[in-house]
Amino acid sequence: MLRPIPQRENANPANAAIPSNLSAPQSMISAEQHNQRAWDNLARQGSGFARPATDEDFRRPERVINPFGWIPGTVAGKQVLCLAAGGGRHGPIFADQQADVTVVDLSEAMLRLDREVARRKKVILKTIKTSMNNLIALGNGIFDIVLQPVSACYVEDIRAVYREVERVIKTGGIYISQHKQPISLQASAKPSANGAYSIQEPYYRSGPLPPITNSEHRETNTKEFLHTLESILGGMCAQGFVINDVKEPRHANPLAPPGSFQDRSRYVPPYIAVKATLATPNTPRSPLWTPG
Repeated sequence: MLRPIPQRENANPANAAIPSNLSAPQSMISAEQHNQRAWDNLARQGSGFARPATDEDFRRPERVINPFGWIPGTVAGKQVLCLAAGGGRHGPIFADQQADVTVVDLSEAMLRLDREVARRKKVILKTIKTSMNNLIALGNGIFDIVLQPVSACYVEDIRAVYREVERVIKTGGIYISQHKQPISLQASAKPSANGAYSIQEPYYRSGPLPPITNSEHRETNTKEFLHTLESILGGMCAQGFVINDVKEPRHANPLAPPGSFQDRSRYVPPYIAVKATLATPNTPRSPLWTPG
């Protein structure tokens, strides 16, 4: 049964909001502010990285929200957080499957796509504009499922993200995240004349990666950070999560033209997906107070 969607519902805590019209020069703004601008622009331009769910996606929701079969049974009635997942894709499909959905994203333009799709499909979801490492608007131990598509590369400290996820997820809750492989951020976007991709960035480094444009592997004009596998996987374990499964989504095609995304994926795995569950919260959680 479809539920009517109310008027726009967009929580925006004052201490988590980031202004969209910044007058400071690029060299003076933070990575978060820079990436907010970049994703606002990508959403307005209709970039392939900001593509809302199609009618076919709604007919086959598992392709989007459960491609590896990691979510058992139905999501109906579950509290779901789509983290750094604006763009009108994951959140509306979860909502269409009767989940209670909250979408968090740094970009207001990306969240607008979620609200537009939800309105069109007549489903309910809540949007919150804030960074993935600042979920102050959300309480402790709320969510049964946290789904985070590729996004941790936009923050320098991935463990700060894990701390917030650990705080807002229920004990035993499922945390599904996808990340850019470190090697993909190290390797050249295009092959050399002999068809080889080269390693151009050190594995152990600090600060944002050099900017890139017109690449299928990185988002134009964003600031990205390379996270080691130790920080991606070990950081998750250190925060009390147990890793249940790991996948490396296959995008390779031996018939793809040289330099294409599918050709590069033959040599450089682009992503790693992780399913984890929260075993024991590190963050103390106050018991619910009841009268008497």
